[in-house]
Amino acid sequence: MAKATNKVDTTSVEQVLNRQVANLNILYVKLHNYHWYVKGEQFFSLHVKFEELYDDVTLKMDEVAERLLSIKGKPAATLKEYLEIGTIQEATGKEDTRGMVQTLIEDFATVAEELTEGIELAEQASDQPTADLFIKIRTDLEKNQWMLRSFLGA
Repeated sequence: MAKATNKVDTTSVEQVLNRQVANLNILYVKLHNYHWYVKGEQFFSLHVKFEELYDDVTLKMDEVAERLLSIKGKPAATLKEYLEIGTIQEATGKEDTRGMVQTLIEDFATVAEELTEGIELAEQASDQPTADLFIKIRTDLEKNQWMLRSFLGA
């Protein structure tokens, strides 16, 4: 008996992967901005935390881009593309310490919500590796949100 193939259009999965390549790259730049420009009483703790976060985002960005390449997609690879397809914004350069942390909470929430949609699309396309990758990233983002909310006393 011949094995049935589940041929599903993966275009939407590729689009979700690429949007997250863009978002993670925007976050990477934003976190560097915050790392360099944080001031005030929380400088030492946030300077270190922002570096930890951009290091983590770098790994996630690479994993998502490599997943996209492994399914024969083409990850965005220019700043222009990131800003066109990403759903989060660059740092304004005007954020105070609380604003930096609050913006990251909101950005992580946006990406986590999009990852939830991506998990559903990947599962519909029988793409468990992408679904698993998105679940892991979403879990980490939710943990970071909790920690940053706790930092703000929320």
